[in-house]
Amino acid sequence: MSSTDRLRFGVDLVTFFHPGFWGVEDYDGIIALSSSEPRAFWDKILDAVKASGVTGVELTFSPFNWQDATKTYGSVEAFASELSKRGLTLASGFFAELEAAGDFTEALAQAAIIDKAEKYAAFLKACGSDIMVIGAPLRQTPGAQPVRFFDFEQARKIADFLNRLGAILYTKGVRLAVHTEAHSIFAASRDVDLLMLLTDPAYVHMCPDTAHIIVAGSDPLDVVDRHHERVIIAHWKDALGPMPADTPIDEHIHDRHRPYFCGFGLGRVDWPGWIRLLRDCAYEGWAILELDAAPDPVGDIANGLTLVRQALRPIYR
Repeated sequence: MSSTDRLRFGVDLVTFFHPGFWGVEDYDGIIALSSSEPRAFWDKILDAVKASGVTGVELTFSPFNWQDATKTYGSVEAFASELSKRGLTLASGFFAELEAAGDFTEALAQAAIIDKAEKYAAFLKACGSDIMVIGAPLRQTPGAQPVRFFDFEQARKIADFLNRLGAILYTKGVRLAVHTEAHSIFAASRDVDLLMLLTDPAYVHMCPDTAHIIVAGSDPLDVVDRHHERVIIAHWKDALGPMPADTPIDEHIHDRHRPYFCGFGLGRVDWPGWIRLLRDCAYEGWAILELDAAPDPVGDIANGLTLVRQALRPIYR
């Protein structure tokens, strides 16, 4: 098996969430465009993914989610056909419900999340994917009152739910991977270690995001080296460095992240070290090239692939 077969490259559709790509003034304009011209909107995304040179797609939040895709093309089968005729594969789907659920340790909130996850899993399987990437709940801004500690007891409650959700998805043929989202409870080195310790490796896996781990103040190679057997998919992204420790964590945190992300090879990620680590751990699977809201997503992803082909793939071999 060649290195090309063992590493497959895709893109998360958040990469296309930039007004400049759509010729509109702001993010509200993207939402409006997706509603007024859904078919043209989705065709442009899928054509752009193909043009960038990757072969995989990771769905994410609306207007780039599975419900939008299904509604636009009329059925799950029709969406899968649109992927296939462009030579694309559904690599994975991002599930953002935990962050939006508030206190999801409550039984009613958990039941609602499980119901949504089961529907999503059925869609993923119908499109040929078996990976659901899930975002973890956000941490609290340091110094906020009343204080909520992410201690062992709180981590145990969250891990219990992740275990049960992962076991349910397993029966559907889908694997659950927790994403290392900066300023969530699963990004900084200590937090990742804690949740990996408390979750069952048979049912809860990991999706490391190189940039988010750096933004959280940790080293992605160090984190992944300790938990490499849990990695079933990875987000490849570069970052300029860690954010200040007192960064406010609120509904604008994802916007605050964006200035810290940068083009492939322009930031702190040790890409030769990263590819050596994956090689030595015998990692095989999807590498999701991602840039949050890139002005030129096709060019940026294509440049990332050039870096991979010229500088990294020879190391991986």
